[in-house]
Amino acid sequence: MKRKSMLISVAITVTLAVLATGAAISAQDKYSLKVPSGLAFSEFRGYEGWQTVAVSHNGGLLAVILGNPAMIDAYKSGVPGNGKPFPDGAKMAKIHWNPIKKETLPGQPLVPNTLHDIDFMVKDGKRFADSGGWGYAEFEYDAASDAFRPGTTSDQPPQGNDAKCGFACHTIVKKQDYVFTEYPKR
Repeated sequence: MKRKSMLISVAITVTLAVLATGAAISAQDKYSLKVPSGLAFSEFRGYEGWQTVAVSHNGGLLAVILGNPAMIDAYKSGVPGNGKPFPDGAKMAKIHWNPIKKETLPGQPLVPNTLHDIDFMVKDGKRFADSGGWGYAEFEYDAASDAFRPGTTSDQPPQGNDAKCGFACHTIVKKQDYVFTEYPKR
């Protein structure tokens, strides 16, 4: 009887280990994604550790806007308010979450709940000369599958499936080198 219990325990342990390994293998590698004819998620590897430029609440979503060191340095030097453009290599990531109201916390704040999507921008004057020097990408997140996918024209807002998908919206801030986000005083 004792031997049978031990065999059952070993079988359960092995089965769980195989299932866990299979789940790890099947997990999506977000860095393998690319917007057709555009930016790859891998071009923004490490964005999770970039400095915060600003936060926003827009269209029912909460967002944090992050900048790589080149972007942060440009902001600190006065770009775009000083009339200079952001340098090639400057990158931004905008992470959107669906909010949830924390009723039991003081002030009942809205805080991030489920991930919604991530937007990226990179300044590369040669590569994106026909879109103000900026390339754009948007990756929608599906919580049920724990996976990202490039944005499409059926998303809100629609994404044109290329590195210029954000350019049409950003033309209204041409004088700020096509960047909406200001770097607030800290």
